[in-house]
Amino acid sequence: MRNWVLLLCLLCSLTGFSQVKDRTIVQFSGLIVNRDSNTVVPYVTITNQTGRNQFYSANYKGYFSFVAHEGDTLAFTAVGYRSETLIIPKGLTDNKYTILLKMQQESINLPGVRVFPWASTDEFKREFMTMKFADDDLEIAKKNLSRESLASMIATLPRDGAEMQSFNFQNNHNQLVNRNMNQRMANPLLNPFAWGAFIQQIMQGDRSRGQ
Repeated sequence: MRNWVLLLCLLCSLTGFSQVKDRTIVQFSGLIVNRDSNTVVPYVTITNQTGRNQFYSANYKGYFSFVAHEGDTLAFTAVGYRSETLIIPKGLTDNKYTILLKMQQESINLPGVRVFPWASTDEFKREFMTMKFADDDLEIAKKNLSRESLASMIATLPRDGAEMQSFNFQNNHNQLVNRNMNQRMANPLLNPFAWGAFIQQIMQGDRSRGQ
């Protein structure tokens, strides 16, 4: 009985081997692109479901090439795309088979997730009640423009280029005005007090002559 079982297994294996041997080998190549944009789809996984689920992969340019048989069923899968199935036709005139496979992009809507930073509602209420709110823009502007804040900034902050230019211009102007005033005061012809004293001396001389 055991010999009959062994003989039957041998016949089945030889039959399967002869079937595989009779299948024509082809060089299966192709390019995988997006159906909507015609851009390449990189790193697509290709599974030969007929040949004991052999796995292949396309490169980063969407190109693939490997050896298969006529009649093999191939499945193309990629993240974010719908799976595609292709059967290599039989009776090819050449031992090469090239395709341009277009895969449809698939949008997956994930359910919404609510994230709570507190473990419980009571902890949230406690944190909310003890929270310190920052000043609004109006209060911040009032503090920055207060007399104490401006005085502190004037005493500590250095002057910029515009302030230094205005300060130097004012000093030069004051020096020119003071120099002109000193020159006028040094010249007796331009001194009104000297003219007053001179007129008084003339009047006093006329009076002395009249006596």
